[in-house]
Amino acid sequence: QVQLVESGGGLVQAGGSLRLSCAASGRTFSTYTMGWFRQAAGKEREFVAAITRSSGTTYYADSVKGRFAASRDNAKNTVYLQMNSLKPEDTAVYSCAADSERTKDRFTVGSMARYFYWGQGTQVTVSS
Repeated sequence: QVQLVESGGGLVQAGGSLRLSCAASGRTFSTYTMGWFRQAAGKEREFVAAITRSSGTTYYADSVKGRFAASRDNAKNTVYLQMNSLKPEDTAVYSCAADSERTKDRFTVGSMARYFYWGQGTQVTVSS
C-alpha cells in the first residue's frame, strides 16, 4: 500500500516557477515509476511527466517539455516536479501517481491505466 501526498501548489504569475512535491509512504518507493498528471476544469486528466524507478529516466508531455523537470529522491520517498516558465494554460490540479507490479509491464508511462496509487492533488493557478 502506498499513500501519496502532494504539496507546493499555489498561485503564480505567468512566467513564474513552482516546485511540486509528492511524498510517499512505504518502504518500497524506489521500486515505483512515478507519474505526474493534471486536470484542468472541464477537461480530462492528462499526462504531464514521469520518472522511472531504476534509471530515473524522465518522460514529458510535449506541452511541458523544456519547461518542467521531474526528479526523485528515493532516500526521502519524494518525487518532485519543477515547473518553470509557467503559462495560464498550465492551470490545473496536479496529481502524482505510482504504478504497480500488476500494471507496469502492460502500459506506457504516459497511460493513466499504468498507475495504481494516486494522490489527492494540488491546485496550480497561473495568472496572465
